[in-house]
Amino acid sequence: MSSFKKLRESILEKKLSPEEQQIKIGEVKKIIGPIADKFPTICSDASVLRFLKARNYNTMKAARMLRGTIKWRLEFKPDKIRWDDVAREALIGRLYKADYLDKQGRTVFVMKAGIQSTSASIVQIKYLVYCLENAILNISSSTQEQMVWLIDFRGWSTSCVSSKVTRDTAQVLQNHYPERLGLAVFYNPPKLFQSFWTKFTFLETQAAV
Repeated sequence: MSSFKKLRESILEKKLSPEEQQIKIGEVKKIIGPIADKFPTICSDASVLRFLKARNYNTMKAARMLRGTIKWRLEFKPDKIRWDDVAREALIGRLYKADYLDKQGRTVFVMKAGIQSTSASIVQIKYLVYCLENAILNISSSTQEQMVWLIDFRGWSTSCVSSKVTRDTAQVLQNHYPERLGLAVFYNPPKLFQSFWTKFTFLETQAAV
């Protein structure tokens, strides 16, 4: 995406007033139809607005993305994941929520990429979703809906990560938790991740503008 296009789209977003945003939210709910009433949380105004922002206020694309998330939630059932389902993965210490917030009051997650998980890939994704769902439930301010990720690569090697888990993690974050990533900080990232991070940053930037 060119700098000019990003600037133009960013300006477009800033010009949308709360009233205009509300109109867009109503349009998405109309496209979704009655199913929106069956999922009041994921189809709340605040949630729909995040999907709209992720698709630059294109109502058709936002509605398609939201439908995909509703389908995913019906199949994956993130609200049914319990501690016993993910306790073993949690105790490994590879991913955890910090006991502090950043200066903007955002939830902070710490990932130690150098620690190798022994859990199946589905359990790793379930634990990720479990952490996200609980963090969202504990967010007290609608102005701090985003989170911060601190990723420490000390001790990392190719044996520490599964390409499937990496791919599934990116898909879950980008497709089903839009506008939740406020900042990601990489500590000592290997050069191998440079192209991945560039692509991920591009996707997040594209979704934000």
